[in-house]
Amino acid sequence: MTSQTRNDFLTTRAWHMAVVGGKDLILRHTSALEFLELFGGYMREKRIDVYAKEHGEYDNVNYCLVSTFDGIDYVRFGDVLCTSANQTFNDMLGDFDNIDEQSLIEGLSGYYFSHGESFDGLKINPRYTKQFEAIKDWAIEYYDEV
Repeated sequence: MTSQTRNDFLTTRAWHMAVVGGKDLILRHTSALEFLELFGGYMREKRIDVYAKEHGEYDNVNYCLVSTFDGIDYVRFGDVLCTSANQTFNDMLGDFDNIDEQSLIEGLSGYYFSHGESFDGLKINPRYTKQFEAIKDWAIEYYDEV
């Protein structure tokens, strides 16, 4: 069964709240960047990425199964759980070959400009420093190119 999609709502955040709110799920990857308002999202979007302890009912929700939420840094917005910016960026850098690069670059750019043109507040896992260093200039220059 397919959940409601982005087209059914005025905002991406309202869509996420309707689909995952009150459930034992944590928004992750591009969905987290959208919810944190670091990435604007896509029109007609249908897929939501979450951490889950078990597979759910929707075929358009990408359930990344974990045995526990321990070790996942997340924030709560009402009844919606969402990975923190640090967790989201580290997760995406660690899974770089399988992510939406556009959302990562735009998300990093959003972070950079909303934090006084600095990445100082980010805590990038040392395993992902090389990947981060390779793309951070793209994020800094992102809005110069658009």
